[in-house]
Order: sequence, then structure tokens, then C-alpha cells
Amino acid sequence: MASPAVVLVGADKGGVGKTTVARTLLDYLIARKVPTRAFDTESPKGTLKRFHPDVTEIVDITTVPDQMRIFDSLSDAQVTVIDVRAGLLTPTLKALRDIGFTEAARKGQISLTLFHILGPSISSLEEIAGTAEHVAGTRYYLVKNFINNTSFFEWDRATYENYFRRIQGVTEITIPKLNELAAEQVELASVPYLTFVANKGRKGDSAGYSFVLRGYVRHWLSHVWAEYDRIGLCEALCPREVVQLRAQGG
Repeated sequence: MASPAVVLVGADKGGVGKTTVARTLLDYLIARKVPTRAFDTESPKGTLKRFHPDVTEIVDITTVPDQMRIFDSLSDAQVTVIDVRAGLLTPTLKALRDIGFTEAARKGQISLTLFHILGPSISSLEEIAGTAEHVAGTRYYLVKNFINNTSFFEWDRATYENYFRRIQGVTEITIPKLNELAAEQVELASVPYLTFVANKGRKGDSAGYSFVLRGYVRHWLSHVWAEYDRIGLCEALCPREVVQLRAQGG
């Protein structure tokens, strides 16, 4: 990671599982010992902060003071993950354009990665063209999140492919469905997925979670992380020493 790295996770449409993806990203980076911080834009309540309180701040990304809190404090030694609440992705991208952040990313001064979480409707597809305009020249991933048992456009594949042909350099990511009971138990536990798998509570004490449900979460998380490895996410975001250690099998 040669420059400050920012990862946006969002969509203009609600109910597509943005925070679920943000949680898996935080677990992925933290497991690789990458210094990471997160911002939860579901102000004032927050959702991401409930699962990752130690690294997450709640902000109102529509205000200039909170934009300054995020973007004036970027560091080469740290990845910043921003969970953008429903309806705020386009306004956030416009703000990044206006402050010159997107242009700096195109010049390689900053690393910008967007995880655009798709819903199953044409309106979600229509988001893509507008969003792609703002992130051209940066890392842009379209995420099919099956966590809500979503069916993606199989009824009109030609329309789906037509939208994708308009975009250069986009990559698809698939998040598989997690067993519903396992997902429910992690929600109730209010801990990171890795903490649930390790059978730990919020204070690090032994929790007594179901062996079966922990197994489902472990299996699911391995598939999610395999997708992140496939797209070279660690190579893009992790410090060089982490990448070198992984290459050596460490």
C-alpha cells in the first residue's frame, strides 16, 4: 500500500446488505493484521459500529466537518473503510469529486476502491452508469450479495449484460448466502464474524455459540475471502510486508 487507501461500500438502493459486506471486509483486513479504521454513516444510530466498535466511528458524511474528520486524517499506514448508508452513495461520490479526491485517486496519490452493492431490480442496474462516471480510473467492483436470498436478473440476462457493456474496468464479486439461522445468531451476538467463529463474546470471554452455526459462518466466510483474494484485494490495500509474507506462505 503506497498511498492512503479508502474503501467505499454502498448503494443508493436500501436493503442490499451493504453493512454485511463492510463487516466481511473489516474481518478480512484485521485478520491480515492490516491497520484499519471504519466510518459508519448511518448517523446517529449506526449499525457497523455495533459489530466493530473498536475501529468504527459514526459520522454524518453529508456535513463538511465530518467529511474533514474522514478525509483530512488519511494515512499511508492505515486502510479506511466507509459504510455508506442507503441513498448517500451518489452524493458522497459527488462530494469526493468536488473536493478533488477522485482526481487524486486517478493520479495515484490516493487509493480509492468502491464496492457497489447491487439489488435485484432494474433501478439498481441504472445506478451503475451514474456511479461509474464518478469512479472511472479507480477500482470499481459490482457486488452481488446473496445474503438476502436475492435473485439477480436471470429473468432478463440480455438487459443485464447490456448495462455491463457500458462500463470499462468493472469486476464482479459474488457474496454467497449465509445460513439464515447462523446469520441470525451472529446478529444477536453483535460481534464480528471472526469473533463468532472463535466462540468469543464481546469482551473476549468464551461464549458457548453453537458448533454447527460457527461451522456455517466459517465455511461462508472462507468463500467470501476467496473472492477478495481472487480480485487481489490484499495486494491493492495491504502494506507491502503483509503481501510479501503471504507470497512466502506466511
